[in-house]
Amino acid sequence: MYSRLLAGAALLGLSAGMAAADYSLTILHTNDFHSRFEPISKYDSGCSAEDNEAGECFGGSARLVTAIKDARERAENSILVDGGDQFQGSLFYTYYKGKLAAEMMNKLGYEAMTVGNHEFDDGPEVLRGFVDAIDFPILMSNADISGEELLKDAIRKSTVVEVGGEKIGLIGLTPQDTDELASPGPNVKFSDPVAAVQGEVDKLTEEGVTKIVVLSHSGYGVDKKVAEGTTGVDVIVGGHSNTLLGDMEGAEGPYPTMVGDTAIVSAYAYGKFLGELNVTFDDEGKVTEASGAPIIMDAAVTEDQATVDRIAEAAKPLDEIRNEVVAESSAPIDGSRETCRAGECQMGSLVADAMLDRVKDQGVQIAITNGGGLRASIDAGEVTMGEVLTVLPFQNTLATFEVPGSVVVEALENGVSQLEEGAGRFPQVAGMTFAFDPAAEPGSRVSDVMVGGEPIDPEATYMVVSHNYMRGGGDGYKMFTDAENAYDYGPDLADVTAEYLADHTPYEPYTDGRITRK
Repeated sequence: MYSRLLAGAALLGLSAGMAAADYSLTILHTNDFHSRFEPISKYDSGCSAEDNEAGECFGGSARLVTAIKDARERAENSILVDGGDQFQGSLFYTYYKGKLAAEMMNKLGYEAMTVGNHEFDDGPEVLRGFVDAIDFPILMSNADISGEELLKDAIRKSTVVEVGGEKIGLIGLTPQDTDELASPGPNVKFSDPVAAVQGEVDKLTEEGVTKIVVLSHSGYGVDKKVAEGTTGVDVIVGGHSNTLLGDMEGAEGPYPTMVGDTAIVSAYAYGKFLGELNVTFDDEGKVTEASGAPIIMDAAVTEDQATVDRIAEAAKPLDEIRNEVVAESSAPIDGSRETCRAGECQMGSLVADAMLDRVKDQGVQIAITNGGGLRASIDAGEVTMGEVLTVLPFQNTLATFEVPGSVVVEALENGVSQLEEGAGRFPQVAGMTFAFDPAAEPGSRVSDVMVGGEPIDPEATYMVVSHNYMRGGGDGYKMFTDAENAYDYGPDLADVTAEYLADHTPYEPYTDGRITRK
């Protein structure tokens, strides 16, 4: 009311400079898109043209084009930002690496994005190619890249964009353990997110920027810690934990989640939602109002035909590979993040069984794979190679090695050490059983470990099959890096799983209690 009265006074001839006018900004955001340029099913995997026509699919770049255009038209001032992990997750990435992601993000008109851990999956070289192809800055405040020639002049800690005559500071954040999650190489050093963000906030504030948005690929829990531990951050756009916020089923918290004066938002993953946060700032840059919701990209959102055509063109080289039917499944195979990072899941049992079956004639007794490597579920009926590759997109190769029983237990402890964060290191296994107590301290959660029906012997040597990512220390499995008689270059995990499904078609999904929660 006060600002309206002042605006009226200005019209009567008083100086407009006396008025302290509120400023409204709409923040449109995506995160964890993972190369889902085509529509997805309710299982976050591929969706057929027939199902899309029937209105049963979600997302896809063509819907985002329409939704972003409509949202920008509604907004007085707007920015479009991304919370990281555009890379990895479908055959499009396998074939094009970051090129198609760059093309689509340029088309959508992003103002900035942060570096997700998966942007490092193929090392600094592929990330640099992506940086060179995009029309907007990519940000990462909590890493020292001065020693990495390919990146040191390519990635900024923060940037400032001007919208409607006001300056908006944008700061990037990536997981502190990216060196365990991806392949950044030895020259990129990651650091504490709270200190990094505060350092950039202070710098921007000194430059007179009072409206500050953090693009954080660090997970909902870390976002709340950053909000609590810093001053001057107005909005955090999240990613990494695939968190859905809002008042719909499955949401983990309100949209926005307010921590002090900081509004935290996140829009699940895979382009299924477009986040839309409407923020009002007072003249000093303080948030006076923050509201909005993730908009579901369902059949009600019309697909932009030019984008549909472009994606179809880009898909042509992939069709022969992914349309091959490899098996049938009698029921949906659950590979959901919520299940596979918290306990035994059907997809975890399938993949671990397939791994162990492939090398059992080598005397291998145990299979262990990370739940975070399982990226989708598979629906009932025909199973195509494309669906298998959506579940297992990382081109990981089987790795076999020998370790003592004590190291196997240490690996399981690592796997259940970050349950609260839904971390991808959760172990899916075959050839063994174990129990875990989530209420116990990390490092002492695992018990009742059995191999081949016998209690594990800490002193005995066991042959294990995993994959090259975990054998190299990924997801905290550093205890595997010194294993004996290691061979990391076996067949691709997706091929192994497809062949196992073919040998067991029609496949019947199951869990059998190999992992129990106390």
